[in-house]
Amino acid sequence: MATSPIDLQRPDGKGLAARTLGLWGSTVIGLASTAPVYSLVATLGWVVLAVGAQAPIAFVIAFIPMLFIAFAYRELNNDVPDCGTTFTWGTKAFGPWVGWMGGWGVAVAGMVVLANLAQIGGIYLWALVDGVVGSPEDALLSDNVPLVTATGVVFILAMTWVSWRGVEIGERIQNILLGIQYLALVIFVIAALWQFFAGTAPNPTPFDWSWFNPVAFTDWHGFTEAVLLALFIYWGWDTCLALNEETKDPKRIPGRAALLTCVILLVTYVSVTVAAMMYAGLGEDGTGLGNEANADDFFLAIKDGLLGPFGWVLVVAVLISAVSSTQTTILPTARGTLAMAAYRALPRRFMTVHPQYKTPSFSTIVMGIVASVYYVGMTLISDNILQDSILSLGLAIAFYYAITGFACVWYFRKDLFTSGRNLLYRGILPLLGALMLTYAFIQSAIDMYDVDYGYTVLLGIGGTFVLGIGSLALGVVLMVLWFLFPGSKPFFRGESLNRETPVLVPEDPAEFSRSIDGGLV
Repeated sequence: MATSPIDLQRPDGKGLAARTLGLWGSTVIGLASTAPVYSLVATLGWVVLAVGAQAPIAFVIAFIPMLFIAFAYRELNNDVPDCGTTFTWGTKAFGPWVGWMGGWGVAVAGMVVLANLAQIGGIYLWALVDGVVGSPEDALLSDNVPLVTATGVVFILAMTWVSWRGVEIGERIQNILLGIQYLALVIFVIAALWQFFAGTAPNPTPFDWSWFNPVAFTDWHGFTEAVLLALFIYWGWDTCLALNEETKDPKRIPGRAALLTCVILLVTYVSVTVAAMMYAGLGEDGTGLGNEANADDFFLAIKDGLLGPFGWVLVVAVLISAVSSTQTTILPTARGTLAMAAYRALPRRFMTVHPQYKTPSFSTIVMGIVASVYYVGMTLISDNILQDSILSLGLAIAFYYAITGFACVWYFRKDLFTSGRNLLYRGILPLLGALMLTYAFIQSAIDMYDVDYGYTVLLGIGGTFVLGIGSLALGVVLMVLWFLFPGSKPFFRGESLNRETPVLVPEDPAEFSRSIDGGLV
């Protein structure tokens, strides 16, 4: 049967803005995606409650699987620099069904966290106004749910516009926003240590190397809970890889940026944790890190005592962190769905690229709208449901990171023993990272099944489990529905994307044929 010729030499790939980002720009976007200030605020207190003085080593241990998976991303990106990342690599390694679900894992994680970031942005904006205008305790603007929700939607739509407008303007904005975040963190560390050495800290606690002792954990459940919590604060560095087709050197810069991002985050989180412990101690009263009342937001609990009239600096930092991450979270999901559409795993409309701004215009707009509707819908149903959906986020993260690690090992299986380097970076480390995250997924699911986990009970079991596993199961339903459409056949037959497919979009992919070895002809 005759087929239409396919041009595999297109210089513009999927039509994105090629050769735009350098190493610094990619690293900035990767750091911004993790929302370092907000991630610390939301996690530090709970980690201390779980493991006490072992919080610093918990952050170090959680970093290990992230680093191993970052090596998998780097190696896969060097060989296949495609903005579909997990979707593309999973498909090339294991076939269309696993690849599609990997892409869905990226999408659902982005959608859920956008709702959370939008809510945090709204709460902190009005908390800042409350502090300025002196709102009475019974009429705080930050407690006004309709106002906070509307503000969150505005943040999502505004950052959607920035993402649609172009990756270059997004990079410039992120340089400023990330600079403010790190300035606030530096101020926090200096102020905390200053008060410790001056003897004015509320509970000065001398530094102890035992905080970094990995065998000092006394409760295995607390240890696993802390590490699972810490995994969340590293999540987001893979945005560097989703922008690989827009970097100046797609094969090298994204992988280096991802590794650099992970290392910077490790130093950041451990430094702030140590400073906080030296300043506030681990007590269960007052500003102590062991006080459960402070777990949701440690910065708000200590800002006035630490910085006095300048306590608003920490509020601004959390606000900026949430809004900044809102924009960078849209980027990987929009590019992931663009890639899925390019290879016929989604309707063709999703691969629309703006002719001037070179961004995945339709995918970006859809992401902003879906995230807004999800956020408003969850808020209307129950804020507890929204909070449980956020707690379930770790399942989607561990799911698609693990797929990437396993995909790296299987994709390079014939090359593993050609050199010691290949065995280490393409085999051993990605496999260990994937196994760790598989365990994290299973352990998280078991914990979430308990009715006492989270804020809700659904179907007689933990609502967090239902939402987390249910969101992944929804992906299976959508995948099967798309499989029933004629337009999906080239993908599910392994014709539009397989191991031999170049990282390019054919001029006219309406028809495909396969050679004996599975490559396009």
